[in-house]
Amino acid sequence: MTGTSLTGAAPITAPKPSMVLRLLAGRGVFRLAIQAMGLVLVTAWGAHDYGRFATALGLMTWLNFVPSAAEKSALKCLPRLRMTRDAVAALAVRVAVVPVLVVLAAMAVALIVAPDSDAALYLTAAGWSISGGLLMTVSGLHRFNGKSTLDALAFTAGALVVGAVTVGTWFVRWPPLTHLGLLLGGILLILGCSAALLPKKWLRVERIDGHRLWPAFGRTTVLLGMTEVLDVLATSSVFGVLALAGRTVDSGPFYVALLAGSAFCSLLFYQLRVHQPAISARLRGSGAAAGRARAVELLKLVERGALAFLVLVGVGLVIPAARAVLTAEDTTGAYVVLCVFVLVETVLFAVRLYAGFLIENTNSKVLTLTASASIAGLVATPLAAAALVPAMGPVGGFAALVFAIGTRAAVLRRLLRRHHPEL
Repeated sequence: MTGTSLTGAAPITAPKPSMVLRLLAGRGVFRLAIQAMGLVLVTAWGAHDYGRFATALGLMTWLNFVPSAAEKSALKCLPRLRMTRDAVAALAVRVAVVPVLVVLAAMAVALIVAPDSDAALYLTAAGWSISGGLLMTVSGLHRFNGKSTLDALAFTAGALVVGAVTVGTWFVRWPPLTHLGLLLGGILLILGCSAALLPKKWLRVERIDGHRLWPAFGRTTVLLGMTEVLDVLATSSVFGVLALAGRTVDSGPFYVALLAGSAFCSLLFYQLRVHQPAISARLRGSGAAAGRARAVELLKLVERGALAFLVLVGVGLVIPAARAVLTAEDTTGAYVVLCVFVLVETVLFAVRLYAGFLIENTNSKVLTLTASASIAGLVATPLAAAALVPAMGPVGGFAALVFAIGTRAAVLRRLLRRHHPEL
């Protein structure tokens, strides 16, 4: 967003600890509700239906980050703006709403034409995922507008919806499609109430003045959002490999394990979003070089950690006794191994996430580099999964994710050093 009134913006201070705790409590209870849902539904449906449910959610999770890209872009740009701040906020709302409407329209057609099809199930899962992303964007704009309590209330209400629908499914045995439809209905109600409380000037429907706003904000949003969409899409590809390998039932354990790891990363991700306005202001200008240098150090750590772990896995696959443990199914040892793989993947992902966050908030020129690294990860994940998942199941899926994390870190570090030789 260069060239759009960056001077004269009010100084942005770090959020107060009490506000951060309040926000984390709201998001935390929402994540806990989703975690509990994942465990309860196994007993409600059994392995087959739960596998279909997990596959649908796993394949569509990436859509959560499509509308939330507008929030990420707005929180980076708004602290640097003064004259065009309201116009950019209104633009962020538009950019976030349009893909949600497209997905909901496709879902409605599928439910009318083929209500019992897999397409209807997958598109309903898509509607739930992308609507949650829009709620993140709306909540982020509330935070920036000084109304952080609305963020906490929205996600606390979301937790109540998830809890109520999950309890209903456990007692009544609603099928996956009904369960997802009720979740979507509840989140849309919360979303409507939250959006209605945004400033009216941000909800305006008339033409937004300023011919430079659309291309500048659009480029930033696409490149910022692309990294997260591609990263999650890469993870979703593992569910596709599990299905193609005839291991749809294994999507259940993989999904539950992924929930456990993503719970921590989601809270870290949210912490970064909460602090993003202040960090974005700090990392511009002379602060950008220090941010990039720190990110390069973290990326090197991720790259070496992933390589060391994968070498150990390779050695284990060569040794017959260790290979038997790594490829075992439905045993205590298999679940212990899965937990170890989840822990390693979560730590490496969290460090890489923070490094990428530092880089993205330096300037807009580096966004093509982070997008290129995510493309490399998207290519690496299904290739590694195709090699590992058929024999190792969910454990192989997490090994593929570790390989992709290391690939993204290696590519991004080298691209940064090429464009910034001082690093």
